[in-house]
Amino acid sequence: MQSYRGDLIEIDGSYGEGGGQILRTALVLSAILKKPFALSHIRSKRKNPGLQAQHLAAVEALTRITEAETQGVKFGSQKITFIPQRILSGIYQFEIRTAGSVTLLLQAIFLPLCHSEGISRVTLIGGTHVQWSPSFHYFSEVFLPTLERMGVSARAGIEKWGFYPKGDGRIQLTINPVRELKPISLVDRGSLKKIRGISAISNLPRHVADRQKEQALKRIQSELQVEGEITILDNVPSNGSGSFLFLLAEYERGLAGFCSLGVKRRPAEKVADEAVDCLKDYLASDGCIDPYLADQIVPFMALARGNSSFTTTRITEHLVANLWVIQHFLDVKISRKGETGMSGRVEFLNK
Repeated sequence: MQSYRGDLIEIDGSYGEGGGQILRTALVLSAILKKPFALSHIRSKRKNPGLQAQHLAAVEALTRITEAETQGVKFGSQKITFIPQRILSGIYQFEIRTAGSVTLLLQAIFLPLCHSEGISRVTLIGGTHVQWSPSFHYFSEVFLPTLERMGVSARAGIEKWGFYPKGDGRIQLTINPVRELKPISLVDRGSLKKIRGISAISNLPRHVADRQKEQALKRIQSELQVEGEITILDNVPSNGSGSFLFLLAEYERGLAGFCSLGVKRRPAEKVADEAVDCLKDYLASDGCIDPYLADQIVPFMALARGNSSFTTTRITEHLVANLWVIQHFLDVKISRKGETGMSGRVEFLNK
């Protein structure tokens, strides 16, 4: 790439927790607004700093989708420059050659493709249900239905599950262009309508799924005094082995999702307990949306026409970092009430 002589938005990737969320959000806003940026100190606070496989996949995917010019895009790099040209709809396939999360890759490409001129069909290969990232079912059961209220139209399906360490899961999405994002208010969750979920296994004995289900339902009924409904998915297609429990809380005006993954030598009952504990924390706290949805939805709110707001049961460092990056790209007034680790409220005003 020739030396770029225009204005670059300079971003310090060591801000806050200094994680990959800063990179993904910067890529999203740069692509949509056609504002080039330079990001330094990428993941500098991590044990393995710089671009790792899934971060590299996000940059390379957005480079292709936007025909961007780049500098420094290589494994381990702690500084990149990204200069997007345009957003191209089309048929895409992207692969993370480890069990890296496909949903974190989606955080980089989904919103830009919503702003393209045509329909996009995307296949993603990698980890679909892995630690430290939203699961495919969180994306399909919580994130997408919430975005529909903002005018987003997309369908997602899973062909093969990807568990750690093999990954190699496969999901497909159809993403329709959005004329204009609608503002949304997610302040009051309303009354609880239903708790439902799935208990899934691949290449493990059936009793693992049964025990996850039984433990979760027992605790939901005895400790929350509500009935739950959990469907067993037995031997889902996957190249590896794994178990997964997902609980969805459906409220009058909001959705919240909680996941747990099986780990070697970890009893199925403990897998269920983790998801139920997260559900209980949510039910006992003030706020409409769960912490995972809060940090993922703010770029959509920042780009919507009009004022948007939400309350959340916990303000995370991911959320704080996202709000900080947004203000590098957009002249939008953001009001945040609440400290990190506590419940809080965020509003996007005067747009």
